Amino acid sequence: MEQLLAGIETGGTKILARMTDLNGKVVADRRWATGTPVTALQDLIDFLLSKIGGAELAAMGIASFGPLVTDPTSPDYGLMLTSTKAGWSGSNLRADLAARFDVPVMVDSDVNAAAVAEQAMGAAKGLPSVAYVTVGTGIGAGLAINGRSLIGVMHPEAGHLPLKRQRGDEMPSVCQFHDNCAEGLVSGPALRQRLGEGRKLSDDPLVQELVVQYLGQLAASLVLVWSPHRIVWGGGAILEADLSSRIEGAMRIVLNDYGVGPAATKSGFCLPAVLNDAGLEGALMMARQQAQGY
Repeated sequence: MEQLLAGIETGGTKILARMTDLNGKVVADRRWATGTPVTALQDLIDFLLSKIGGAELAAMGIASFGPLVTDPTSPDYGLMLTSTKAGWSGSNLRADLAARFDVPVMVDSDVNAAAVAEQAMGAAKGLPSVAYVTVGTGIGAGLAINGRSLIGVMHPEAGHLPLKRQRGDEMPSVCQFHDNCAEGLVSGPALRQRLGEGRKLSDDPLVQELVVQYLGQLAASLVLVWSPHRIVWGGGAILEADLSSRIEGAMRIVLNDYGVGPAATKSGFCLPAVLNDAGLEGALMMARQQAQGY
């Protein structure tokens, strides 16, 4: 019987799902707007059942927004903690899908999954470590080391690292927890507040410069605590303006010639993401690894 894998990426605004065979051939793709956990679960069940047919579902991987429990040994594995996404706190999509289909279901943060995928087949291919930062509905950062993501008690929440506000920037933070974290100052909702509805980041050089300076601070912090071989930047909020090289320059100013390896010396240390759906690709890699027993 043919075996299939399912990858799912849940984001602040959309949910992506993809099914492949064990060789990576795509069988089906789908996307929905992110609603409630109840509607998301039902949409995913309907999609999977409609596509499995006479095949067998071998495993699933989920790349999820957070914060959530990512420790596979925890009895709360997959539990969504206090989330800014209304209705999702206390939900557990991983556990619900595992119970419905009786197959292994792995979960990691969306940025951790994206980091693993970009290291395997994208902008950091061949490097031992990569930090992946996404700037979208929220800001998150994940670290992959030799094909495995960094997981402690839970996943990193680097988007909530505090930043030094630029002089004259008095816009209220959009983060309900922090007045000056990266997510509060330059996530997608923060940029909409700065730019006004309907305007893109590439339309406003002054806002671009704020973003460059703030993300340069964030990049410097990641270099100092994680020491990655490269930082890959994703997320629709910044990719259209192509700011990665400018962020790299701002990062080096913050580091101030401190000796931190390739971050201080290698051009192209900061690069835009290559994969269109890096989190989804990472989710499928989790499912494949589970199905193949490693």
